[in-house]
Amino acid sequence: MLQVPLSPIPAQTLAIILGGQNCTIAVYQKGDALYFDLVTDSVTITTTRVCRNKIRLLLSANYLGFVGDFVFVDTQGDTQPQYAQLNTRYVLLYLEAADI
Repeated sequence: MLQVPLSPIPAQTLAIILGGQNCTIAVYQKGDALYFDLVTDSVTITTTRVCRNKIRLLLSANYLGFVGDFVFVDTQGDTQPQYAQLNTRYVLLYLEAADI
């Protein structure tokens, strides 16, 4: 399990290697919800996935060949993630295959 570094800004994109996979992750706030996109090696794995506390983001994407999953965790309670407290209260974790 690895923490993905995010910034407390309303929209961001980062490139990171996770599980040997070249990942481009976008996290952005729209209204009251935070959303997640993932592209790996030019293959779109998921877009506009609503982020919820402790709910895995890729449950239905395993057939696309991505190894692992992601989950947001509220470290101070049980609320849905919001951009203003990313990487402090709300952390994004990459779950390796062994963690699932």
